[in-house]
Amino acid sequence: MEMMRPTTDVVFKMLFGDSKDPELICAFLKTVLDLPENEYVKVDFDDPNLKRDYPEDKLGILDVKLTTAAGTVIDVEVQVASMAGMPNRISYYLARMITEQLDESESYRNLKRSICVILADYRMLPQTEKYHSVFRMLETEEHFPFNDLMEVNVLELPKMPEGIEGKLEAWLSFFKAHTEEEFEMASRKDPAIEAAYSKLQHLNSDDEARKLYDARIKQQRDIQAWKEDAKERGMAEGLQRGMAEGLQKGMEKGMEKGMEKGMEKGMEKGMEKGMEKGMEKGMAKILSDLINDGLLTPEQASKYRPIDA
Repeated sequence: MEMMRPTTDVVFKMLFGDSKDPELICAFLKTVLDLPENEYVKVDFDDPNLKRDYPEDKLGILDVKLTTAAGTVIDVEVQVASMAGMPNRISYYLARMITEQLDESESYRNLKRSICVILADYRMLPQTEKYHSVFRMLETEEHFPFNDLMEVNVLELPKMPEGIEGKLEAWLSFFKAHTEEEFEMASRKDPAIEAAYSKLQHLNSDDEARKLYDARIKQQRDIQAWKEDAKERGMAEGLQRGMAEGLQKGMEKGMEKGMEKGMEKGMEKGMEKGMEKGMEKGMAKILSDLINDGLLTPEQASKYRPIDA
């Protein structure tokens, strides 16, 4: 039987969102975040649905949301495929995690740090080859923090190179694993990962968990197929529209060039004819005046230009 992937959101929630078993999520977060050890003495799992101040507010559903002993609010998200506007979505989640901490009468001083951890099974940040990127509000030149209230950690599994040893890397190798052999190799690196793998094996043989997993995988494949179909349709429509627009523009450009060339030729021809005609008339007038003044005979004038009767 194929092993369920821990990066599938339903599996991740069953593994790490269990309020009866907080040790696993704490063990993972300790390798990612720079929080003091005593923050993990007690963690509370929160409702993953972000509070809405008004009925028309956008609903936000987090994968795993918890609060540490010091009040730090942490959201852990898994993403298996690229999603448009993902950075904006995370910023929205963070903003809501901040604002929902206070009631109307509470002081801003009571606000606690909010952190998003994104576990991405795709290359999310094309600007870097780092597999662990940390974002905070910093001054752009001297890089001192505005405050420590908002932080985003992005973990990109495809960017982690082989052969790197470390506690974080051991967890990432567990999340990257596909085969039983890969899971077993990762589980030997840390007792907490061994516990996570043991729990995953139990879920893998549970009928209800398997049904949830299979339904989620089918949904993901359907969404991917829909995206690919929409992309192909868009490309075909774009090509057809581009050809039609190109043909129209070509015809317009050809007509414009033709008219421009025709006018240019016409003007040249007209000027040439006008000058020729003007010179003929001018010469005829001069010769006529010379004949009238007796300075030339008609026979002599005919040598220069024939004179119309």
